[in-house]
Amino acid sequence: MIELHATLEIRQLHACAVREDGGGPEGVLTTGHGRAQNRGMSTLPMRLLLVVVFSGLFLALAVAARGGIGAFFSRPALIGLTVVLIALCAAALAAGGNLSPGVREDTSNRWVIAVFGVITLLLVFLPPWSDRKGIWIIDGDAIRWLGVALFAAGGALRLWPVFVLGDRFSGLVAIQPGHQLVTSGVYGVIRHPSYLGLLISSLGWGLAFRSGIGVLLAALLVPPLLARIKAEERLLQSQFGAEYDAYRARTLRLIPGLY
Repeated sequence: MIELHATLEIRQLHACAVREDGGGPEGVLTTGHGRAQNRGMSTLPMRLLLVVVFSGLFLALAVAARGGIGAFFSRPALIGLTVVLIALCAAALAAGGNLSPGVREDTSNRWVIAVFGVITLLLVFLPPWSDRKGIWIIDGDAIRWLGVALFAAGGALRLWPVFVLGDRFSGLVAIQPGHQLVTSGVYGVIRHPSYLGLLISSLGWGLAFRSGIGVLLAALLVPPLLARIKAEERLLQSQFGAEYDAYRARTLRLIPGLY
């Protein structure tokens, strides 16, 4: 659904496909937060709570919005969407991540988490509701399957950086103990791949319900995401100086070849 992470993931409804919040300065951690410091928020029980419980609740809300279990699962594409969500949830459980503030955090940016949460709730409920009511919908089952494909691709991209960084991936904009830049792999192309995944999966969720409202809500994620990116890059530049400036000069922020 949106890495439901809404700050928890949306990462995944996006979360599972959406761990919701976005990860802590992206393109960045290699040595991480000391495990003893992070243990509270990175253990499997905590991930079970954040990923499985919240994703389950969001899925239940979407099912109710579309008129119940029978109405929701009467569409093969929505069955496929659910299968993808479950797969992303399983991947999110194995990926790691934490919510450690590290040694220095930009707390002024925490408002973004609340905005993500509100948009995520609307994105979970309104697309299936508008699909049921026939309000501002895009005709055709092909649109539904396109949405499922985008949801899967975006969710995978959302989680990729978490697998790369493991428990060193933080949901807060913070500098971690032993913090180092990661500039290889997907980070050698764009600096914020997880956020691109969040946008793609959010768009996919809306399209799976043929919802123009869902497309609009996915677009509304852009301003807070850009504010988050700006805060992360400001913090990273203050920490790494010329090293980060050089990395920023040879990569793009969010969209390969464009931005």
